[in-house]
Amino acid sequence: MDSVRQSKVNSLLQQEMAEVMQGYGHRLLPGGLITVTGVRVSPDLGLAKVYLSLFPVKDKQAVLDQVRDLTPRLRGELGNRLGKQLRIVPELNFYIDDSQDRKEEIENLLKKD
Repeated sequence: MDSVRQSKVNSLLQQEMAEVMQGYGHRLLPGGLITVTGVRVSPDLGLAKVYLSLFPVKDKQAVLDQVRDLTPRLRGELGNRLGKQLRIVPELNFYIDDSQDRKEEIENLLKKD
């Protein structure tokens, strides 16, 4: 269970990371959409797990690898935006949020019956 501070930092990071990703979205995924669906920060605020939803993409792992290659640059931009609000910008780990895919799978299974 997250503390109040973790929850506030989670929502702040999600909002700012979404704005940073808007600038890189066209280069990483032309004609597609990258959405920051969630951020989970560790209790010491040193590590943040960033969950991304990618639409429409055939090879999500390739796009995720490109995002991971840009991690130092993304963290730097996040630091510029949050410099007055956070003492240390957490390390960023990116993951694919596949909840939308699972939702579609379940809906398709329910339609068959």
